[in-house]
Amino acid sequence: MWDPKETIESVGLGKRERKRSTRVAEVIQMELSLFFLQKVRDQKLSDVTISRVEVTDDLKNARIFYTVTSGDKARKQASSALKNATGFVRSHLAKILNLRYTPALKFIYDAKAEKVREIESLLDEISSERSRGEGDS
Repeated sequence: MWDPKETIESVGLGKRERKRSTRVAEVIQMELSLFFLQKVRDQKLSDVTISRVEVTDDLKNARIFYTVTSGDKARKQASSALKNATGFVRSHLAKILNLRYTPALKFIYDAKAEKVREIESLLDEISSERSRGEGDS
């Protein structure tokens, strides 16, 4: 049976447009992920993963959230290395992005991954205690 809604959505007319800042943030995230994997040779930045990017609506500022898998010492080293490389990274983005102004970059450590691991370990601990408690009774 013919459904007019499906036809409109398949053509792309029924979809709601995403904000430009969201699209720019996605492009920045993809480009920086590839950039850190392929082109950066600094060992301090080898474990850096871009988790998300937030760009203001006027496209002037970008907050880049990153994670580091190695530990606290590597996180501090990566933080200082990213601060030193901000200009280099911004100039790389200026070449890639077709924007009038390249957003000012601010690198922020994303602690969400650590919090998720902490919560998972607490839940595992609770489930193991419950299973031990059920075995006793």
